[in-house]
Amino acid sequence: MEFSVESKKKTEVIDITAKVRSYVENRISEGTCLIYTPHTTAAIVINEYEPLLEEDMLGLFDKIVPKGKYRHDEVDNNAAAHLKSIIFGQVKAIPIIDGKLTLGDWQSLLFCEFDGPRKRKVILQIK
Repeated sequence: MEFSVESKKKTEVIDITAKVRSYVENRISEGTCLIYTPHTTAAIVINEYEPLLEEDMLGLFDKIVPKGKYRHDEVDNNAAAHLKSIIFGQVKAIPIIDGKLTLGDWQSLLFCEFDGPRKRKVILQIK
């Protein structure tokens, strides 16, 4: 299954939990949900989604990989976005138990955009 995520800003965190949950839940009772984005300037993370925390996350990402003069910037001027994607990754796997994703009470599946605004893909596979 595949769905689109559309960012509105250069960097943004988008909660995709409801979309993933609606696809996964009750399709199988036990298994794994693989969440993947095929983009080199985006990532999938698991954490709480809350607007002030989104600001904190984006600030942290910029501290870890600040805008700068990277060699790749001579080509596309988006090296920091690529480096953030490498660090945070494009894939997560979540167990499915009793037909439900086993996310913790405050956990959400978050799509992180590092080079927007863009329309992106998220691919789900359950086994």
